[in-house]
Amino acid sequence: MSEPTGVTAAQGFRAAGIAAGIKKSGRADLALVVNDGPRTEAAGVVTRNKVKAAPVLWTQQVLTYGALRAVVLNSGGANACTGPEGFRTAHATAEKVAEVLGCGAVEVGVCSTGLIGDQLPRDTVLAGVQKAAGELAATPEAATAVATAIMTTDTVPKQAHVTDPAGWTVGGTTKGAGMIAPSMATMLTVLTTDAVVERPLLDAALREAVRYSFDRLDVDGSMSTNDTVLVLASGASGVPADPAVFTAALTRVCRDLAEQMQADAEGVTKRITVRVTGAASEDDAVTVARTVARDSLVKTAMFGSDPNWGRIAAAVGCADAQIDPERLDVTINGVLLCKGAVVAGDRADCDLSGEDVTIEVELGLTGGADGNTAEIRTTDLSHAYVEENSAYSS
Repeated sequence: MSEPTGVTAAQGFRAAGIAAGIKKSGRADLALVVNDGPRTEAAGVVTRNKVKAAPVLWTQQVLTYGALRAVVLNSGGANACTGPEGFRTAHATAEKVAEVLGCGAVEVGVCSTGLIGDQLPRDTVLAGVQKAAGELAATPEAATAVATAIMTTDTVPKQAHVTDPAGWTVGGTTKGAGMIAPSMATMLTVLTTDAVVERPLLDAALREAVRYSFDRLDVDGSMSTNDTVLVLASGASGVPADPAVFTAALTRVCRDLAEQMQADAEGVTKRITVRVTGAASEDDAVTVARTVARDSLVKTAMFGSDPNWGRIAAAVGCADAQIDPERLDVTINGVLLCKGAVVAGDRADCDLSGEDVTIEVELGLTGGADGNTAEIRTTDLSHAYVEENSAYSS
């Protein structure tokens, strides 16, 4: 048996991933994650896009009760911009899960990913739920099946887990390779824990974890209609979690998953970290880092392995943040190229031949004090990214 990871790494969870027939390719496309308790606390964060998919609207509603027995996820169709019929499909899917598990529909979260605008084949989805329920298992293989079933343009399944010395575990899976920008990504994430965690702590810990992980990943500036991150707590370990320790563990798992999404981003040839220090505030640091990370000229320069610090300086100047050009420094992969907004080093000394690039922007407004620093992870803008997204609907 494989090493425990993903959604079944924590005690109290079973999972299944199957080919229900939603995808014409015949690949796996439906997953079910079940919390067997004894507790069913849950929390979630969804997209800030004002155009929300039907499953997001459903899941927002059920999260107000603070408990989930299960999450059902499908790829092969976003069920977004599908009107009342799409919401009825999301509702019917939750009801089918409730029927096979013997719980209420309000205890079931629903997530979908894929092309926007098409109705999901409801009968196919419901039959898939029945099939998945019959294959539920608390094994690493079942967790990997879930991670595989939710993939769209992903090339590899994404899973992570952390076990605390106190005896509880946090595990999770995600999907996402493009349309990645806060809130989160075109991503579905399910996190599980067997720690004894009260719902207010679970909610606060998730929001903190998302803030420093998924919300700091910005591949292409496009915000999805379907973003959903859910955390389910079974309490099966019987061990109460220290709030700070639990939040740190949850953040670690989310950061791991976010880094996996960055590494598997559509068309990626460079994994870029934009680090801003010395900002007037943390919000300003995030704003500047995100502005640089989203800039098409910066991204294309990185694709071409060109240490063009001028493009970075120009992007910084566009940010809605406090900037003093005379204090602006830019360093790329450890080579100081710009100091006080003028040339300071030889571009030939900057090696961009590898896959990892670190862009450091010092704003010089607070001496890089704690709380005024931020990192955004992004990728380059490659030929492959354009080709893949130009053909996505086909």
